[in-house]
Amino acid sequence: MKNFRMLINADDKIGHINRELYGHFSEHLGRCIYGGIYVGENSDIPNIHGIRKDVIDAFKQIKMPVLRWPGGCFADEYHWQDGIGDKSKRKKMVNTNWGGVVEDNSFGTHEFMELCELVGCEPYIAGNVGSGTVQELSEWIEYMTFDGISPMSELRRANGREKPWKLKYLGIGNENWGCGGNMRAEYYLDKYRNFQTYCKNYSGNQLFKVACGPGGGGEYWYQWTEVLMKNLNKDQVNAISLHTYNVPNWEHKGSATDFTTDEYYTIMDLANYMDTLITRHTEIMNRYDPENKIGLIVDEWGNWFDVEEGTNPGFLYQQNTMRDALVAALMLNIFNRHSKRVIMANIAQVVNVLQAIILTEGEKLVKTPTFHVFDMYKAHQDAECIYCHSQNVNLCEGKHVPMVSSSASVKDGVMTITLANCSLDESAEISCDICNFDAKTVSACILSDEVHTYNSFDEPEKVSIKPYEATLSGGRLTVELPACAVVTLTING
Repeated sequence: MKNFRMLINADDKIGHINRELYGHFSEHLGRCIYGGIYVGENSDIPNIHGIRKDVIDAFKQIKMPVLRWPGGCFADEYHWQDGIGDKSKRKKMVNTNWGGVVEDNSFGTHEFMELCELVGCEPYIAGNVGSGTVQELSEWIEYMTFDGISPMSELRRANGREKPWKLKYLGIGNENWGCGGNMRAEYYLDKYRNFQTYCKNYSGNQLFKVACGPGGGGEYWYQWTEVLMKNLNKDQVNAISLHTYNVPNWEHKGSATDFTTDEYYTIMDLANYMDTLITRHTEIMNRYDPENKIGLIVDEWGNWFDVEEGTNPGFLYQQNTMRDALVAALMLNIFNRHSKRVIMANIAQVVNVLQAIILTEGEKLVKTPTFHVFDMYKAHQDAECIYCHSQNVNLCEGKHVPMVSSSASVKDGVMTITLANCSLDESAEISCDICNFDAKTVSACILSDEVHTYNSFDEPEKVSIKPYEATLSGGRLTVELPACAVVTLTING
């Protein structure tokens, strides 16, 4: 067992943890939408206007704050008017990005906005800049948000929605350096300026405009951030996006369930790189925006492995083990610690795709280990991130894998501490001094199992949250972290 000292100072506030840091991403990809979220009104699976009730309940359980849609790469081939009106008359299209399957557009704007209303989360629309027009995007916003008399608002009413929706988050394009048009930063900058000009605020609705930012680390991507920050006025943009995935090798991504110890530590090294990535892009943003007016949104993140054997390669369906849970825990801790600049993050993706929080098969639903991490961490939403530092050791020579990942926050007189032990074979005892907080009682819960373990449709509860013990005496907290474990501590003041 390793012994570590930790210090928490409740008076040293790092940043406000927006609830949207715990956001999610849904794309018309594989079985994320169809069969995952949406089964249609005539399905035997319990649903509300075609939206699965069990999925709605699961989203509500983790207090899902925001959901991004319709993509991803799909967004820059999506034409919104194909997905409104009588479903029997909606246009069918080929999903050229993901599997070449037919998209029947039965899940469109009305269905997505209803899903968000049922869950109680903010909708985040990714607009089509790659193959769309300024008029198309501006009319979509008018359709959704205008309460007056106009062709678009009348069209919405004709399709069954009298009152407009509220839309806060608008992404103007997606990965426009790649599948969204293969643009140079300078060209995208001009496109963004043009498109955002016609994205109007109607009927009291205030858009929060997100520009397509970088796709990772390295000089090309840092230069992309530089071009945007140097040339965009602060009244033209509210945030820029960042996309990054934990992929050891794009040609051979490896199995989601069958991996070696070295492959495990490689993924943990890639996950920890998020801290460096945010730091470097934030340094650029700070030079042009010292007032911190422009946020950074990590609106695609997570593990990307080879698809499960026997499934469509274009559907990106993978299982979800304790390895994924540990990655989610340390990534969310990183986002918390960078909450001064990072205002939203969206794991990819929400159901049946990549590092999903939910898997479905017919009427069956499984909550993955990653889902349980979001459930354990939800108390951080809208809290104040505070100073939290632990002694540490690096677990793997040649890689950056600290043994202990941590973050802490305070909200309404309650302190939440989230910890992960990334070691596969050694426990850690934490002795933590808590300063400037009248700590009275502690409760805890744990998610822990052998690293290859996952929840299947036959054993949906194999990995689950369990009560745990910690001690608190004289302002000092003591807790043991087993190997391969995530722990949440709740301190009442």
